[in-house]
Amino acid sequence: MAPMGIRLSPLGMAVFCLLGLGVLYHLYSGFLAGRFAFFMLSEPAASGPEPPRGSAPAGTVDLRELLAVSVLAATRGGQEVKRVREGNVLNAKAKGKTREGAEEQLTSGDLLSNRRMFYLLKAAFPAVQINSEEHVDAADQETVSWDHSIPEDIKQKIQPKEVPAESVTVWIDPLDATQEYTEDLRQYVTTMVCVAVNGKPVIGVIHKPFSAYTAWAMVDGGSNVKARSSYNEKTPRIIVSRSHAGKVEQVARQTFGNKTVIIPAGGAGYKVLALLDVAEKNQEEADVYIHVTYIKKWDICAGNAVLRALGGHMTTLTGEEISYTGSDGNEGGLIASINVNHKALIEKLPDLEKTSHK
Repeated sequence: MAPMGIRLSPLGMAVFCLLGLGVLYHLYSGFLAGRFAFFMLSEPAASGPEPPRGSAPAGTVDLRELLAVSVLAATRGGQEVKRVREGNVLNAKAKGKTREGAEEQLTSGDLLSNRRMFYLLKAAFPAVQINSEEHVDAADQETVSWDHSIPEDIKQKIQPKEVPAESVTVWIDPLDATQEYTEDLRQYVTTMVCVAVNGKPVIGVIHKPFSAYTAWAMVDGGSNVKARSSYNEKTPRIIVSRSHAGKVEQVARQTFGNKTVIIPAGGAGYKVLALLDVAEKNQEEADVYIHVTYIKKWDICAGNAVLRALGGHMTTLTGEEISYTGSDGNEGGLIASINVNHKALIEKLPDLEKTSHK
């Protein structure tokens, strides 16, 4: 019998037990919550995602990683260029005229390659300035990610090197030799990426979409391409733009001799590769590359970086280094060489320099 003559029913017992549990919960909940908070604070890694391995600290860029992404961007852009050309869906149209009065062509290959290359680089390195030949339409943005993987050949030859992000400018040429592309002269077509640090070209990537050949180099780092043999003084081979061959030929023969061979070609990337040891059946060979008129920096930056990395030179016709900051054009023409006395070449070219600003 319960005290005071009170008998508890099963329902009352249940209520009594629940009240007791409530009191215990109130007493110990604060203690348990405090212990749990202490445990969580003692494990900082659980408070957020781990940063990707190998990524540079905030505000800096690892040039080895940027080289890897540049190679990937040039390759993916090249896939678009090839797909459009092989599908014969160029949708070519004039986008303006050059200073010489020639029509500049724009195709679907230019635009699709540009979109793929730009957004891949921007997603991987959002703090870096990117200059591209084609306009980037924000409404046509493509979501691209990079898994931070670095190809083995780059790992073996290039060491990590961090530089301030604000010192870096990336130059993209999503389709070099567009005129030749519309004419189906595929051997001249390249996609290119260049990285300049404080205006100096330090990384160059030149990709040939229709043969899947890629040349890359990093100044004070390494490369996957080599320079050709020494300059042929008896019968020098001068590679020039197809549209400028007539303008250059007479002066070049007067300068270098009547046995000088003039090689008309399309695309600045192709012309630089002509100076290198490239295992390509459709790649011509030359000793010197000369351009005598205004040229855009995204056309020449990658080739300039590759030549610098291999000990070569690309300068204006008066021997000035080309800065890859500021405006997107180079007014002074250019002369490029490797394994040659570059200064002696420049001294032979006073007449060509006069035409570079026209």
